Amino acid sequence: MIDNTAIIQQTAIFVQENLKSAEAGHDWWHIQRVWNNTKLILETEVADTLVCELTALLHDIADSKFHHGDEHIGPRIAGEFLQHIGLDKGRIEHVQQIIFNMSFKASLGRVDFHSRELEIVQDADRLDAIGAIGIARAFHYGGFKNREIYNPDISSQQLLSKEVYKNTTAPTINHFYEKLLLLRDKMNTATAKQIAGERHHFMESFLQQFYGEWNGDR
Repeated sequence: MIDNTAIIQQTAIFVQENLKSAEAGHDWWHIQRVWNNTKLILETEVADTLVCELTALLHDIADSKFHHGDEHIGPRIAGEFLQHIGLDKGRIEHVQQIIFNMSFKASLGRVDFHSRELEIVQDADRLDAIGAIGIARAFHYGGFKNREIYNPDISSQQLLSKEVYKNTTAPTINHFYEKLLLLRDKMNTATAKQIAGERHHFMESFLQQFYGEWNGDR
């Protein structure tokens, strides 16, 4: 019989080691926050807890944007690791499917897979993309990619496809309108919806302050 606690502990160690040099918005601390969000949501949701926690831990083990856009490398590495530590095939495939389909980018294309476990981990990940942490992550990644903070001459756009989303080089403020402010209404679970409402309001307040300072009004 597989010891679920041991499986999770081994996975956490594996992820922490592999992401020790990752970009700060997608590093071990991001994983830990998503893991904690997942466990919080699971307090009021019925789902396969092991699948949820393993996916939370492994969902960014090889984020495609840091691997030349390869969307299959993350699920592959996760699957190879889980097979190595003896997880059953059904759960391995479930984790891989969630990793492949849970991102905001994936939602801009065709998604053929769905499960309650996907909804839970997707919510947990999206919660870390909004609020104070979300703001910090957005500007860190923008700096990492050498993007402008804001340019009033570059308007935000509705990102209707994965390719447009993947190739955007817009200023970081645009990212709020193209993704972050959309996430509140995309939450799946009651717990995430409640938390998202508070974090969404914080982002709106931040933007109001930002524009006031930018224009010299405050």
